Amino acid sequence: MHFEVVHDFPAPCAAVAEVLCDPAFHTQLDLPDLSRPEVVTSAVEGTANVLLLRYEYIGQIDPIARRIVGNRKLTWIQELRLDTQTFTGTLSFSAEQDAKRLNGEAEVAITAAGDGALSRRRIAGDLHVRVPLVGSTAERRIVPGLVRRLDVEAAALSNELSSR
Repeated sequence: MHFEVVHDFPAPCAAVAEVLCDPAFHTQLDLPDLSRPEVVTSAVEGTANVLLLRYEYIGQIDPIARRIVGNRKLTWIQELRLDTQTFTGTLSFSAEQDAKRLNGEAEVAITAAGDGALSRRRIAGDLHVRVPLVGSTAERRIVPGLVRRLDVEAAALSNELSSR
């Protein structure tokens, strides 16, 4: 299922990218229904920053999701790859236990707004739940939570940028 979010920030692209790629920002961020993440990898590869985070879903699990997950913890790996020169990259995520059944990928772009003192982040991509009969229903139930968490992250990012 496709999703797209756009957020405006009170800082230039470079400042937004710096905070987004900062593991400390993410590990202090409380997102709805998620544990704070464990940093798996934080690296710089040329002009690209790579940040891998492991999250655990700690909210109420939908009955459909419970049938898919069973009694296992629902954990996944999220990877942000962001080029700090072009301010473009990808955000991908996949279930840790069965990545082929639950995964997604989105394009990330941070563009200058106004006179360059402001910026806009656009994340657009697709979430896939590849489970016969219930996959599309599960996608429709998961995507609003994903979008809500991106909105919460954006609000926290705006606050962080304003305090720097």
